[in-house]
Amino acid sequence: MTARTGAGPHIWDGSFRLWDVYFALVWLATLVTVLGTDRPGWPVRAVAAGLLVLLAPWYVAVGRPLLVGEPVPDDPRALRYLIGEMALFLPSAVLVGETRLMTFALVPQCFMTMRVPRALIAVAVINIAPVVGWVLLWWPSGREVFFNSLFAVVSLVFSAAVGSWVIQIIEQSRERADLIAELDASRSEVARLSAAHGALAERERMAREIHDTLAQGFTSLLMLTQAVEAELATDVAEARRHLRLMDETARQNLAEARALVAGGAPADLAGTSLPDALGRLADRHGAALDLCGPVRALPAGREVVALRACQEALTNARRHAGSSAQVTIRVRYDEEGLTVSVQDDGCGFDPSVADGYGLAGLRARAAEVGGKARVDSAPGTGTTVTVRLPVSAGVRSESEAP
Repeated sequence: MTARTGAGPHIWDGSFRLWDVYFALVWLATLVTVLGTDRPGWPVRAVAAGLLVLLAPWYVAVGRPLLVGEPVPDDPRALRYLIGEMALFLPSAVLVGETRLMTFALVPQCFMTMRVPRALIAVAVINIAPVVGWVLLWWPSGREVFFNSLFAVVSLVFSAAVGSWVIQIIEQSRERADLIAELDASRSEVARLSAAHGALAERERMAREIHDTLAQGFTSLLMLTQAVEAELATDVAEARRHLRLMDETARQNLAEARALVAGGAPADLAGTSLPDALGRLADRHGAALDLCGPVRALPAGREVVALRACQEALTNARRHAGSSAQVTIRVRYDEEGLTVSVQDDGCGFDPSVADGYGLAGLRARAAEVGGKARVDSAPGTGTTVTVRLPVSAGVRSESEAP
């Protein structure tokens, strides 16, 4: 059974010329030994040498392309090659015992071209048949028969043991090569899936950012536009106030868009603290701000979550609670964390049937920083959106709340 199967080239594929050199040296040494022996006579030795000479072109023309090429299990070409090889080797080995030196080059080819069971049969024929034929042809002395038979048996056992052992090693190498190829393919697939997951996560993050900033800003602009249209004929002063809010909202949206493109902090948090940003947000939405506890320096991610939660809750309150609803933002710092809640006394709703993208995104944001978001509401009782965020231990308070 050939050892050159697997997912990629092996070391023995790249060093086949070494095998060619080995075959040539064994063949040449055998030919010189046959020609240099004293017996049998020259005509017999010449015939044996002639058969050996024919082994070389047979190997080059038929055997080598078969050994180098991609192996095929039970390939009939391999069987024909070995039959031709034995047809040249066995008569020569029967005529001149020294020809059996060539077995060192022929036995490996059996394992390289055939499966192990068939290779063992071929190896047995190569080692035993020449001795049997040589004894029957020349009837040598008992001493010579003993030593030649012993050599044949030892050679057979050694060839079978070493050949089988080498094949097992090569098979193990092939299996490892296949596993490595599968691992490389798995790594490529994992990298592809990781890139796809990263792209999806980034897409979801951008969707949340756009929803919590630009989309809400445009919603505010639309509602303010509708209010101005209704007030132009009846309350010019209020219409002008709303126009100023529209200008401020548009500028805020532009700043948020630039922050998204730059990948920086939200515009409301740029160069300021979270309470200050929430204060400006409350002013724009006509809400009250209630700050409690020592103000702590928060990681940027948590401040963004707190700000976005308030933006989402205020936008929902403006759209659904009613124009007369009172809205309050409560911010409470304590030793274990930060709690931000937005409460309105509007018409309320059933959270189990009205859980939109904004609320789902709010919960996802809170979960990303180890926090939790909760919506408490019922028809006719108002709505409270609460976000609880953990604060890292050991952070000193910057100031005290008024």
